[in-house]
Amino acid sequence: MIEVAPDRFEEMVAAALDGLPDQLGRLMRNVAVTVEHDAGPPGLLGLYQGVPLTSRTTHYAGVLPDRITIYRLAICAVCRTQEDVAVQVRRTVVHEVAHHFGIGDARLRELGW
Repeated sequence: MIEVAPDRFEEMVAAALDGLPDQLGRLMRNVAVTVEHDAGPPGLLGLYQGVPLTSRTTHYAGVLPDRITIYRLAICAVCRTQEDVAVQVRRTVVHEVAHHFGIGDARLRELGW
């Protein structure tokens, strides 16, 4: 396990989000990305909670934002270097953003994510 300072980790998450293609960033609607500085639920590096864009209908209104949570200690626990952390943060952010777009775990595995 490597220790990454909370501020540095948040910078990595911001860089991963900034690295998303502009077209995707413009399509993200009503979603908040947060960092939890604990380990989070066992086995999870990140978590998407909400209604994927592909499931939203004309009745989708007045709801709280979807949430993407990235777990700092969980990611640090599976990495050996800060570079490993940056790569895993990017991978986790992309994975959770994909859920926001309605892509499930099975399809992500097929795609290598």
